[in-house]
Amino acid sequence: MATPDSTKAQTEGSALAPLKHPVFAALWIATVVSNVGTWMQNAAAGWLMAGLTQDAFIVSLVQVATMLPVVLLGLPAGALADIIDRRWLLITVNAGVTLVVAALGVLVWFDAVTPWILLLFTFLVGAGSALIAPAWQAIVPSLVPRDDLQAAISLNSVGINISRAIGPALAGIVIGLSGLAAPFWLNAISTLGVIAVLFWWRPTMAAAGGLPPERFRSALGIGWRHVRNNRHLTATLIRAAGFFVFASAYWALLPLVARDQIATSPELYGLLLGTIGVGAVGGAFLLPRLKAWLGPDMLVAAATGGTVVALVLFGIARSPHVGLAAAFIAGVSWIAVLAPLNVSAQVALPGWVKGRGLAIFAIVQFGAMTIGSALWGQVANHAGLQAAHFFAAVGALIFVPLLARWKLQTGADVDLTPSMHWADPMVSGEVELDRGPVQIIIEYKIAAQDREAFLATIGELRSERLRDGAYDWDVFEDAAEPGRMVETFLVSSWLEHQRQHRRVTVSDQDVQSRLHQLHKGTKPPIVQHFIAARPRNH
Repeated sequence: MATPDSTKAQTEGSALAPLKHPVFAALWIATVVSNVGTWMQNAAAGWLMAGLTQDAFIVSLVQVATMLPVVLLGLPAGALADIIDRRWLLITVNAGVTLVVAALGVLVWFDAVTPWILLLFTFLVGAGSALIAPAWQAIVPSLVPRDDLQAAISLNSVGINISRAIGPALAGIVIGLSGLAAPFWLNAISTLGVIAVLFWWRPTMAAAGGLPPERFRSALGIGWRHVRNNRHLTATLIRAAGFFVFASAYWALLPLVARDQIATSPELYGLLLGTIGVGAVGGAFLLPRLKAWLGPDMLVAAATGGTVVALVLFGIARSPHVGLAAAFIAGVSWIAVLAPLNVSAQVALPGWVKGRGLAIFAIVQFGAMTIGSALWGQVANHAGLQAAHFFAAVGALIFVPLLARWKLQTGADVDLTPSMHWADPMVSGEVELDRGPVQIIIEYKIAAQDREAFLATIGELRSERLRDGAYDWDVFEDAAEPGRMVETFLVSSWLEHQRQHRRVTVSDQDVQSRLHQLHKGTKPPIVQHFIAARPRNH
């Protein structure tokens, strides 16, 4: 018989635990319905393009037009998600996408769509998705407690794949009954539920610390510097790029596999897409056990092997049975790669830069898929569909050992809670927030035997300074007094330095404590602040 404590632990560890939080549950259900409409539209667009042209490259451009907006708009979208109200961003963009999708449905109804018109509208819808994707991911930690975060991320993936399982198959039926325009209109209607839930949700506003929001341009640069100096996220991005460029092959070429290799109807094409979703849903419920058994790195490597098998089967598919088997294996493998990568990106990022960091993760994912889709479309044009799938399978297999050195979810044990331990700067009077740049100088006294340990430790601190807003950093030793070390870093303004005080984490504090233990002065290290001096008329 389970004790109350063990029952609680089981509940907290359950894959369905996030659904006990009402707002998360309502948004999850609404987004599943909306994503059913999205996948109906995607299936209809792929089949429509396959009927408008025989060119494999142009057919593959449907995937490119869907994913390229993330590459172009991902970082600005991430900056918006970090500096403006995420809820209103989601409401506004979803409303705009609804209008665009409805307009495309009208054009399809009047048979006024050409390949390039379809690509244009697909790009516009993709642009809307790109603008809200970082905000969607960034609000998850505000919907559930930290203990349920990984389960919530997995549930979101499950929801997407439930939609993927239902939407394409439903699209085939709807197209057969009502024509190609119907999936576009149904997609527009399905988004209204999401907008309604977002209007109902009243998020708790985090304390802003009395500081104004970041400026858009500055937020872009700071977000990019954070990602470059976040080794946990960098490893995730490398692993993502090495997988998605090859896995994109079957997504881009599936309409042609259904039409030319298996030679069947839009219903089976929808069923193939739906089977990928079914496989992903089934795989999602196996993930906790698989991760516990293999760990995230081996799980992703094994799932990449499953993707290789799926690509080979797609390449040889001449019957629906082989195609459906390939689709199921592809779906299981897809979720087994995507979920650990997504969790790895989430746990590597503090809250203040989460939108920008997740945007760059999406840029890498969709950028790799954009490049891959165009590449495999060209390979299919010149060497055939079968060869394109085989080449992608070989590439994915080769990259498994090459990527093994970059480990996933290494940020899971890092405490990213703001430490708030920096003392307020000593100033003679009020300093204008926009004055800058600001130079911070910290002086240490280091014994000769501790010199190498000090330099190794302060090297760790370099990444923290650059992650949190500094644009330059270095450490110097006094030529006349060995052991007198000076650390210096630059930030763009006094306001940005105030933000630095709020960004330092508990993990960063631990590094600084180790550094201060090496300081041999009778007093703590001396900290000085210098602001660029300019003539008054400048």
